[in-house]
Amino acid sequence: MSSPNIATPAVTTVYAVSGMSCGHCETAVTRAVGALDAVRAVTVDVPAGRVMVTTSGEPDDTLVADAVDDAGYELTGRA
Repeated sequence: MSSPNIATPAVTTVYAVSGMSCGHCETAVTRAVGALDAVRAVTVDVPAGRVMVTTSGEPDDTLVADAVDDAGYELTGRA
């Protein structure tokens, strides 16, 4: 039995994303990924093509990829 008082540890995962080139890209990806339930923080590095996602527990890579895709970009894998 798990205790409800124990916080789920944060996990930070870095993803490679292609197609980002500007501030609009950063905003779109941040909003799309940040809207996912388990996401605590999103940091986008446009020049490097990287998105750092901090989640409650292990992230669901498929959900993150779908959010990036919905924003108009392509998640190419974990960096």
